Amino acid sequence: QVQLVESGGGLVQAGGSLRLSCAASGLSVSSFAMGWFRLAPGKDREFVARISRSGDSSYYSDSVKGRFTISRDSRKNTVYLEMISLKPEDSAVYYCAASPLLYNRLRYDTEGAYYYWGQGTQVTVSS
Repeated sequence: QVQLVESGGGLVQAGGSLRLSCAASGLSVSSFAMGWFRLAPGKDREFVARISRSGDSSYYSDSVKGRFTISRDSRKNTVYLEMISLKPEDSAVYYCAASPLLYNRLRYDTEGAYYYWGQGTQVTVSS
């Protein structure tokens, strides 16, 4: 049974930082491309970041590029999202997702490219 469990969310002031974690069980994060998405009230769930299966490549949405960093620790089977210079518009529920090799040809910034999803962790950035 695959589980992705996010943690690390919370309330932070604008300009602050947070590190989100996604602990995986039932799959190896080094065998999947892993991504982060977020869902804000009144908006569609949007792509945030992705790390390739090899771990050599990472991709970011324009809105977070230069402020967020995705990484993974294969020994801990965990994926991270380091967030700095947070803005109120970063407030959302953040979801971790896993993309199997079979989905490799799908657009990496779309929900359809991911098969397993976590339950999410809330990030709130106050102004």
